[in-house]
Amino acid sequence: MPRVSTDQLAARRQQILDGARTCFARYGYEGATVRRLEQTTGLSRGAIFHYFRDKEALFLALAEQDARRMADVVARQGLVQVMRELLVGAGNGTDADDLSWLGTRLEVSRRLRTDPEFRERWQAHSAELTAATRTRLERQAAAGALRDDVPVPVLAQYLELMLEGLVSHLTMGLPADELDGVLDLVEQAVRRS
Repeated sequence: MPRVSTDQLAARRQQILDGARTCFARYGYEGATVRRLEQTTGLSRGAIFHYFRDKEALFLALAEQDARRMADVVARQGLVQVMRELLVGAGNGTDADDLSWLGTRLEVSRRLRTDPEFRERWQAHSAELTAATRTRLERQAAAGALRDDVPVPVLAQYLELMLEGLVSHLTMGLPADELDGVLDLVEQAVRRS
């Protein structure tokens, strides 16, 4: 029997995550049945659960991957860029597959509200995003790019609240026509004038 390389294992794991992202975005956590996961990943349940203990572990791995991606974007380009990427990913709101990153974020938000165990496990990832946001803001403040009349922790919390508001807006399917301008305003609100 031929050996499977580490790269092939990683590619298969990523294939599962990508398919699961689409499935969770389209059907939500509860609606992402094993059968639907099989269909969207193109793999059998045995293959899926060879890599992930159960659906909960699969969702958590996906949410963790997205949280790391968000923290990376924040570190390089700021939290407003994360919001812009959510807007691009939301497209016109008609294709569930386009909502993949947003879909994961929505499920995380819902589960934070309804699942105390998940909320406890998720705190480290939330703290990572907050830390990345604050670190970037502190660098910008040191460079003189941020307004100096509001403390960095307040600016960070303002941006996090704007992110949650954007997610809520997109969730409700409200028009996204003017949101680029709104994000420009959010960005201007934290910058030195």
